[in-house]
This record gives sequence, C-alpha cells and structure tokens, in this order.
Amino acid sequence: MDNIHDVVKVLIFSIVAYLTLFIIAKLLGKKQIAQLSFIDYVVGITIGSIAAEMATDTVNPFYHYIIAMTIFLVFDFAVTLISRKGALLKKLLCGRPLMIIENGKINYKELKKSKLTVDEVLGMARDKDYFDINQIAFGILETSGKLSILPKAEEKQPVCKDLSITPPPPELTDYLIIDGVLRKDVMEQNGYSEEWIKRGLGINCDKDLKNILLASYDEKGQTFNVHYKNETA
Repeated sequence: MDNIHDVVKVLIFSIVAYLTLFIIAKLLGKKQIAQLSFIDYVVGITIGSIAAEMATDTVNPFYHYIIAMTIFLVFDFAVTLISRKGALLKKLLCGRPLMIIENGKINYKELKKSKLTVDEVLGMARDKDYFDINQIAFGILETSGKLSILPKAEEKQPVCKDLSITPPPPELTDYLIIDGVLRKDVMEQNGYSEEWIKRGLGINCDKDLKNILLASYDEKGQTFNVHYKNETA
C-alpha cells in the first residue's frame, strides 16, 4: 500500500515539476535557448536538477523545491536587470566578447582568457564554413560562447548589390499542406479551393494527402512545389 502511495506521489510531483518548469521557461523567455550565457546555463541546469529531485522525493514537501526554483528565477531576473544598468556591471556579471582572431591572426592573449584551445577555435571556424583561418579577418567569441566571424574582403560572398542586380522583393511562402494536413487559413487567404488543390496535386484519397510532407504553389510559375514522405510517390 505504501508503494502505491509513493508511486501516486511521484506521479503528482512529476506533473507539478513539469508545470513549474514550463512556467519558468515562459517567464525566462527564449534566451535559455537562443542567448545562452554562462549564468543562464548555470541557472537552467540548477533549476532542472531541483525539478528532477522534486519529482522523485516522496519525503520532503514539494513546495520546498518550488521555493528554491523561484529563488533562482528571481536571481536570474535580478542579474538581467542589474546588467542593464551599466556596461561595467554587465561586464562583471555576464562577461565581455573576446577578439579571438584579429586582423587575420589569432590573438593569443584573448585566447588564453577564453580558455579555448587552438583546435577548438578551428573547429568553431569550420562550423561556420571557414576551413582556413587565413580566410578570417576578425573572430569574436560572444558571451553566449558562439564565434562570430567577419571574413576578409576577398572572401566575402557577393550580394546582388555588388553585381548591380535588383531582385524582386522577398515573399514568405504560404504552405498549402504541412505534414499531410491542408491549411484552411492559407486556402481562404489565397482563394484556393480544396478540390483545386487536390486536383493539382493528384490527390485521390486520404493516403495520398498523408504522404505529402510539404506543398506550396508558385503563382509565377503556376506550379506546385511538393515534398513527399515517400519520394517514390
């Protein structure tokens, strides 16, 4: 009987822990993923560890863990607010970007501060599609841990402006079908009927529709662009 009671408590605590993490993630915003700094990383790992402990602890009251997670949340908000008050505080709390590569040369002094090895810098450069360090003019290690690269002038990709080309204005693609489901809002917005789409794509049954991963219509070329789940379709 006690075992069943403990299982029910773990189930309830797990749900509460998940909901608490969900709320905290919403409050913190997307920076935990997109702008992950060292302090964000520490807070995220710590809150996650507390939530995991909360889900399986059947002895201590669960609200102790919620209080602990709330304290870390408040501290993270405080650090964010304080860092906005001035450059010195921001540098102290969040660090500063480091010029790892300067004028095409590795800055050894900044490299030591970053605690990175040369191999790690080369790997980060390769991740940005630069396989030769001599292609890079400046490389800045951001506070998020990412390497921002400014290539040398001769290594930059040409853009339309360089070639004196005036391209048409960009437009967002309206996908008619996503993962086998017709998008009613896009159909109504563009005046497409379900019968017209199915006829144009050769859809005869639900199986044919479910086999379409992605589909859009090119007004200029008057053609459908289709990606199938089963490419033999």
